[in-house]
Amino acid sequence: MNLGLDPDDSRTLPVQIAAAIREMVATGALLPGEQIDSTRTLSAQLGVSRGTVVTAFDQLIAEGYLVASTGSGTRINPRLHPTKAPATAPKSHTPPPLNRVELTPGLPDTTSLITPEWRAAWRNAAALANAPLLTQEIGHHLRHMRGLAVDPDRILVTAGAREGLALLLRGVAKQLRIGVESPGYPSLRKVPEALGHTLVEVPTDSEGVRVPLTDLDALIVTPSHQYPYGDSLSAARRTELVRWARETGVLIIEDDFDSELRYVGQPLPALTALEPEHTALLGTFSSVISPTIACGYLVVPEHLREPLVQQRQLFGQPVSSITQDALAGFMASGALRRHTGKMRRAYRRRRDLVTATFRTLPGVELLPIRGGLHAVLLCERPAAAVVTRAAEQGIGLTALADYWGGEEAPNGVVLGFGHLSDLELALALAAVAEAASL
Repeated sequence: MNLGLDPDDSRTLPVQIAAAIREMVATGALLPGEQIDSTRTLSAQLGVSRGTVVTAFDQLIAEGYLVASTGSGTRINPRLHPTKAPATAPKSHTPPPLNRVELTPGLPDTTSLITPEWRAAWRNAAALANAPLLTQEIGHHLRHMRGLAVDPDRILVTAGAREGLALLLRGVAKQLRIGVESPGYPSLRKVPEALGHTLVEVPTDSEGVRVPLTDLDALIVTPSHQYPYGDSLSAARRTELVRWARETGVLIIEDDFDSELRYVGQPLPALTALEPEHTALLGTFSSVISPTIACGYLVVPEHLREPLVQQRQLFGQPVSSITQDALAGFMASGALRRHTGKMRRAYRRRRDLVTATFRTLPGVELLPIRGGLHAVLLCERPAAAVVTRAAEQGIGLTALADYWGGEEAPNGVVLGFGHLSDLELALALAAVAEAASL
């Protein structure tokens, strides 16, 4: 491994070695997953002490460039990818890197989740097999984190937002005209159609979803964090929506996704608190814990509780008692609140990194990121070209048009920033900036 150290460089030797390895990773001279020389071998090659090389390696391991394991030596982090072509590469084409990085919106960082408290919660749940008390802990969670006082009897445990929505619609037991935000979250909006209901596109603007002028039986809204633009439902629009629901008897289905991951002010109050008899709240732990936990909750109006309980008894509970008990123990210990606070700080730092990258980039407008784990870039370059160019560099992006439900979408892309480390995100953002800028 030829690092080419400069004897006239005023920086310390560990700093020079670390900088040289970073450059080799960036240009593709060192590939993801590739094993590199040992500290002993490299120190002999460079004519420096082994301690000097160890110091450089320790810094690169801390930054995420290198990974070390007993018996396997030291390797380039397999999740990294080159961010610029080598000087000898043809200018007309940059070969795609071996590892593709998906900037999938909404994915959280789960690397900090496996703590002694998390392990203990699952160990105790498996050993004791207690009757789940998760609905009570969800009630405490909603009171502490959302300022929402809810009777645990109105809370049903679900296998996530989609399963909760399906349970709710089955409990209504009739064909419905259901309004959905346009644009809106593409996954959740597929559920009503799959169950035979009729979807009605409801436009949104800078204040959130517009109060529909057409007849509806239900309306799915994201008042805390509209998807994908990230705006919150204004206070005036909230009161107008609640008054409309009271007058028409329409059921508001409140998708509370990402409500706790706000970077400006405190989490906004839930619509359920304003109108509990005409609102059902869909909650999930996918953002604050992990999507793989496949667990969430549904807060329902009192008049719908019995039909939904009957549906649950008929089709069964999709979330195991061990999972419920483990989550209940994790929440009761206060670990979930501490974990959420820790991750909110990490996500705010990564949000700031996204802002710094695109704030002044020519040909790109970054929409404000007030919460959540994704960003929206409006681009002068065609979105399809941006997605294609990013893919050539190993970066997966989503065109803004993929979230549109009716009208023609503005030209732009959506990227997720929650699930990558700071270093991985910085490298990926550099590639996106190159793909999107004029």
